[in-house]
Amino acid sequence: PADMDADTKLLSVTVGAALRRHKSMLACAESCTGGLVGEIVTTTAGSSEWFERGFVTYSNAAKQEMLGVPAGVIAAHGTVSEETAQAMAAGALTRSHADISLAITGIAGPGGGSSGKPVGTVCFAWCRTGAPVTSETRHFSGTRESIRKQAAVHALNGLLALLKGTAKIVP
Repeated sequence: PADMDADTKLLSVTVGAALRRHKSMLACAESCTGGLVGEIVTTTAGSSEWFERGFVTYSNAAKQEMLGVPAGVIAAHGTVSEETAQAMAAGALTRSHADISLAITGIAGPGGGSSGKPVGTVCFAWCRTGAPVTSETRHFSGTRESIRKQAAVHALNGLLALLKGTAKIVP
């Protein structure tokens, strides 16, 4: 959007350049960010060269129907879990023409948190064709809007780390 800050615009350009350099196409699977990653990356002109599609899968049914997340994964680990994020990222790859994906699922608040998974808990996963899925959980603070933005920025920075080969591998 017109009011996007300079740092976020620069991140979009940087992600685009890295994907272009790797001749990669990105697919995003977003839950709590509601398409914010897709919005950020498409602010850069020419993003159709490297952004393939985005899935906004807010409900569990959407995660299962659009991304093929097994109901058993959600039942066993919860919607906000690295396991669900990993299944979302893998599903975004298999259900798109992209070769790299990211996934975000979390609790942006102000409600919905618990003692085990407080507001601000966000799980991420990144997946590349032919490589293991990487994932992590982060805890952000602030308003709903702030948590969503921090999550989107973190997901894109994680994508850059994966493209540079510096992302940690979580079994």
